[in-house]
Amino acid sequence: MTAAASDSTVLPASLVEMTARHVRAEVLSGALAPGVRVGEEALCARLGISRAPVREALRRLAEQGLIEHLPRRGYRVMVWSAADIVQLFEVRRALERHALSTALPHPDLDRGLGGVRSALDELTAADRRGDWVARDDAHRRFHAEIVALAGNRQLDLVYGQILVKLQLAMARNLREETEVAARRDGVRRHRELLAAVASNDPAVAEAALRQHGEQTYLKLGIC
Repeated sequence: MTAAASDSTVLPASLVEMTARHVRAEVLSGALAPGVRVGEEALCARLGISRAPVREALRRLAEQGLIEHLPRRGYRVMVWSAADIVQLFEVRRALERHALSTALPHPDLDRGLGGVRSALDELTAADRRGDWVARDDAHRRFHAEIVALAGNRQLDLVYGQILVKLQLAMARNLREETEVAARRDGVRRHRELLAAVASNDPAVAEAALRQHGEQTYLKLGIC
């Protein structure tokens, strides 16, 4: 293939990103429930674009674990069983405990917490706007930045994979919390966790992690 021919197949990044963000927002907001089919033709018609960027956007979302491709049946929103989600939360919590026990006491904690504080600011702002995509991104980044305090690249990679698999459940958690509890309860819980980590005491931080209550609202029903 010539360079010219190769260049002609490049899709407009803006169209792919716009489509991916549109579908992701519908999934994370609950407008598209687990198991619901994500049709290429319907998306093309709704967004007024061709099939190529839609297919590329759906492929990327499948790589992120938000949707899955079923041979000869197209795409659907990812479905996890209740047992899968509980087990993933257990693995995630074990990794977080290990990170805190390794990272604390930290020799330069104020600097190390810069990313955590930034993520919490983004979470707070997104919560005020009601932006589910930005809120989900900030929420996952908050926890990833805490784990990153351990300075363990392999731990970061494994933890990142768990967060990708849990993003639907975590987004559902935040939505349920908003509907059932006080509007700012999620932000408050994360401020409390940050304060505990900032104590630089592993026992205090791990106790706060146990009380964080990430799975509380899953009891109201999950896929």
